[in-house]
Amino acid sequence: MLVAAAIVTAGLTLSAQAAVGTFKATAAVKAPGKSAAVPVTIHIDHFIADADRDKVVAAVKGGKPGEPQKTLAALPDLGYVAVGATKTPLKYAYARSTGSGRLITVVTAKAIYYIGGSEPNAKPKAGYDMALALMVLDGNDTGDGELAPAVKVKLDENGAIVTQDYGKEVVRLTKIAKGS
Repeated sequence: MLVAAAIVTAGLTLSAQAAVGTFKATAAVKAPGKSAAVPVTIHIDHFIADADRDKVVAAVKGGKPGEPQKTLAALPDLGYVAVGATKTPLKYAYARSTGSGRLITVVTAKAIYYIGGSEPNAKPKAGYDMALALMVLDGNDTGDGELAPAVKVKLDENGAIVTQDYGKEVVRLTKIAKGS
């Protein structure tokens, strides 16, 4: 389970929120007897406006099922996530300083892929209607991260925002590099 604290943590926002672009990576997942790796492109035109971020945070904290997805869907596109040939619009993109680097969180208003969804006895897909990626970047905008291609967003018993991934296995983003 990914903790999506970057969505609500005020933290240290980057003063250069306009410094965005295209990041390329490899998404890799391993499961017993299976593995896959595909190219991923995360293109960010611009980061989310503070007022829109506040709407998303309020929707998640409101606890009403489906409300975070509806709120995200109503926001303007900020870029896209491309997995293979499929592009999914970004609705949330936020960067936070991490010393010499930054943590970028991106969220879509629809799932990208249901890993294991075609398996016998797969869990229902209802509610897993967003995707989330975290990129942990150094000062050169290279690094690693995680991709949750189908997630639910909710509050835990302590009031923290968490995501529940549809898939059983973690999808690793490796060799992230900023490109053109």
